[in-house]
This record gives sequence, C-alpha cells and structure tokens, in this order.
Amino acid sequence: MELDPLLLSRLQFAFVVSFHAIFPVFTIGLASYIALLEGLYFKTGNAAWSHLSRFWTKVFAVAFGMGVVSGIVMSFQFGTNWSNFSQMSANFLGPILSYEVVTAFFLEAAFLGVLLFGRDKVPRGTHLFAAIMVALGTFISSFWILVANSWMHTPAGVEFQDGMLHVTSWAEAIFNPSFPYRFTHMAVASFLTGSFVVAGISAWYLFKGHMVEANKKALSMCLWMILFLAPAQAVIGDFHGLNTLEYQPTKVAAMEGNWERQAGAPLLLFALPDQQAQENRFEVGVPKLASFILTHDFEGVIPGINEVVPEEQPPVAIVFWSFRIMVALGFAMIGVGLWALVLRLRGKLFTPGIFHRFLPLMIAAPFIAVVAGWVTTESGRAPWLVYGMVNFSEGLTPSLTGGMALASLIGYMAVYAVVYTSGAYYLWQIVKGGMIDAEPGEDEPGAHPKRPLSAGGPIGNAAPAAPVGKDWL
Repeated sequence: MELDPLLLSRLQFAFVVSFHAIFPVFTIGLASYIALLEGLYFKTGNAAWSHLSRFWTKVFAVAFGMGVVSGIVMSFQFGTNWSNFSQMSANFLGPILSYEVVTAFFLEAAFLGVLLFGRDKVPRGTHLFAAIMVALGTFISSFWILVANSWMHTPAGVEFQDGMLHVTSWAEAIFNPSFPYRFTHMAVASFLTGSFVVAGISAWYLFKGHMVEANKKALSMCLWMILFLAPAQAVIGDFHGLNTLEYQPTKVAAMEGNWERQAGAPLLLFALPDQQAQENRFEVGVPKLASFILTHDFEGVIPGINEVVPEEQPPVAIVFWSFRIMVALGFAMIGVGLWALVLRLRGKLFTPGIFHRFLPLMIAAPFIAVVAGWVTTESGRAPWLVYGMVNFSEGLTPSLTGGMALASLIGYMAVYAVVYTSGAYYLWQIVKGGMIDAEPGEDEPGAHPKRPLSAGGPIGNAAPAAPVGKDWL
C-alpha cells in the first residue's frame, strides 16, 4: 500500500498541535493568576497568598517548559513538511512568528528566572514586576500566534504575485476579520482552564485538610471566575460563530450537519453524517433552533455543505462531533459555576461533599474542550491552508515521501510519549507533595508543611480537618 505523505503530514501536525495547545492555554491563565497572587501578597503581606504563588509557580514552570518543547517542534514542521507553504507565506508569517519570539518569548524567558529563583533574593516589588512581565509575555505570545492562525482562516491584506503572497496592508493582515473573536475566545478559554485546574486541586486539598485557609481563598476566587467567565465564553462563542458564518460558511454548515441550504434549519442534537451520500443518518434535532442561534431568526437561512464540490468539503463527521463535544463541556462548566453559587449562598461552599469530589474530575474538561475546539476550527478549514487561496496539496513539501512522513510521525509519537509522560508524572509529584514552602504557624496552627501530603489526609501530625461546614467557614 502506498503511503500518502499529505495525509500523514496532516496527521502529524494535528498530533503535535493537539499536544501543544493544552499547555499555552493553561500557562496563559495560570501566569495571570500568579501575578494576581503576587499582587495580593505585595499589598497585604498575607502569607497565604505567598504559599499559593510559590506552589503554582512550580506548576507553571513545568507546564511552560513542556509547551516550549512542543511549540518548537510545531514550527519546525513548517520547513520539513510544508516548505511550499512556508515559501508562499514567508512575507507575512515570517515576520509575525519572529515578532512572537522577540516580543514575547524573550520577555517570558528573562523574567521567568526572576519569578522562579528571585523570591527571597529581590525586593517584593521586583518579584511582582517579574510575575506581571511573565503574564504579559504569555498574552503577547498568544496575540501573534492567533494573528497568524486567524489570517490563515480569514486572509486579508495580501495578494498573490508570482506564486508568493505579498502583504499590501499590515494592519488589515494582522487585524483580519476573525482575529478579534478568536483571540478573545482563546483568552477566556485560558482563564477558564487555569481556574478549573486551580479550583480542582484546591478542592482536593481542602478535602484532605491541607493548607485549608490558603486553599479556601484559591477555591473561592476561581469559582467566582468560572461563574462569570463560562457564560461569557458562550456569548463570545456566539459572536465567533456569526463571524465564521460570514467568512467560512461551509465550516458552519459542517458544524451544524446541514447539507442543503435551508431556512428554519434544525439544531441537530445527534446525527451520523454520511459524506459519501451527502446526508445525515439517524437525525435527532430541535426544529428551527440552528437558524435562530446563527441568524437570530427562526426562519434564517443556513448554508449547505453541498454548495461546494466534495473535494472542497471538510471532514463533516469530525467537525460535527468535535463541535458538540466542545459545546457540551461548555455547558458543563456553566453548570459548575451555578452549582458553586448555590453552595456559596447556602454557606456550604467549603463543606466537604460531592462537589469537592467532583470538581477535581472537571480539571480535564477545559483541556478537552480546547482540543475539540481546535479540531473543529482546523478541520473545518480543510482543504485550505490559507482559506480560499492555498490548499493542502499546494503547500506540501514536494520531495516528501510517505515513508519519510510516517517515520517522523512515529518518531514524534515515541518522543512525546516519553517527554510528556515524564512531565505529567513530575506535575503529579508536585501536586501530591503539597505546598511545602510554608513555615509552621504561618498559615495554619500545627501544620507540618515540610512533609508531603499524605494519602490519608492531613499533613504530618496536623490535626484532621473538621468534617462539618461551620468549621470550614
């Protein structure tokens, strides 16, 4: 059987970017949280904020390092597998990716050292400034990356000349039509991801009776963020969908499983898209709801997938189901925020119970939602590298063979299995070890923070946490 270098290259890039995406979306939100903790510690002098910052800075450092590794590999593939595309788009993507390195990566790398190792060696104000710079660097980095990716979806400010894309307007190319929506959507996703990770770990620590006062503060802060940001993300997603409907109608049609242009299109809750037959099987939907969501009119017209030739259609089943996974998890996050609000109003937010057991399980939800969102948006763009201008086959490296693509894919998978298993194990050791930087008496009477978190509950010889809510408040 002949190996297809195009298919294998697409699988390789999808594999690498899926691993990479989960780390920036976490570190962007976590860096801002650490900067906030440092600011609170600088203002109040409360040791609880320092304990939280010390602990989460360790987690950030490991996640940041893993994100850098995967990001380098992702950029490397542009030259090895997509050299034609790299040459065609060099006039725009070359400077954009260079700006990301110069303005963001150097900023993060320079001040991360101060944040990690300068806590007791530089003034508090300097340490706070380093935390702010690291957080700012993560946002600048995401700005340039989203500029590049959004431009590939909604190209603007360029023209083709002699097989090369030449920039005619940097302002139009950078601030292309989909960029504001995609950048905002990703920024809020980052804050939600950081909030769910911190909330889940804090709930677990509280259930174990570890550093109760500090983790009560962390849990409360993050649940307020989730309460407001999860619904806000749904609204932002609606605006993003309207923008996509305007500029990438076929992608929206695939997301909705709508094969023919129609007014009053139903919102399909379940269907099995059959791309060969150009129809769905076993449809279950709500009449006219898709039209209302996308056009805010029950009789609004939704484009059909079959308005483009099959060769220009995205893989409908993948887009259809990845979109539903993302949306379902979004509603689950909204549910967590409302559940927490009810417990807060009843005075039982810190009472050990089902909620505190369930919240750590939700740590995975934002990561899965982010990957599902990337699958939706990137698969929905197929078969275009630059939408409507450069397709996948035109951007592939001419000399690349199927064997070469398969060998590199297997190599990446093997290396990633080792690197990321090791990284995940080390992160778990940090979490399992607890907040060991505090001194006895700084946070809780009787705490022995130098001892690791016991599987049985409290730290060392600390008194067990009381199981009733009134003693947790």
